[in-house]
Amino acid sequence: MEKTRIMPDNHWNWSMPVPFSQGWKVGNLIFVGGQISADENGKTIGVGDIEVQTRNVFENIKKVLNEAGADMKDIVKLNTYYVFNGDESEATEFWEKMTRVRMEYLADPGPVGTAIRISGFAFEDLLIEVEAIAVVADGE
Repeated sequence: MEKTRIMPDNHWNWSMPVPFSQGWKVGNLIFVGGQISADENGKTIGVGDIEVQTRNVFENIKKVLNEAGADMKDIVKLNTYYVFNGDESEATEFWEKMTRVRMEYLADPGPVGTAIRISGFAFEDLLIEVEAIAVVADGE
């Protein structure tokens, strides 16, 4: 089975040289690695703003998918990791802000998904990271 590494130009990069990939196309499956809200140098975009970071994350997912000949409508599975360390009375509002932005990018019916609240990421300013799996028709 053919495997193709996906590394879009001008995409965010890790803070040190690593062999990781932004995505892989394997047959008609596309695996998008965890996408973050960062510039080409790995600097966080939208510090403290879950809506800005979520939008950037989904634009990055779209960029990886497009590089492989796919689009957001092809996503079948999303795993979302997010950080909220504020007052519990504000947690639902935070999650809803994040979810409203995510819904701008997803088809109806949408993919299956998981959202996991975590205590933090390797880079403290990040609030969200999302990985995706997409399926394209054979021959695409």
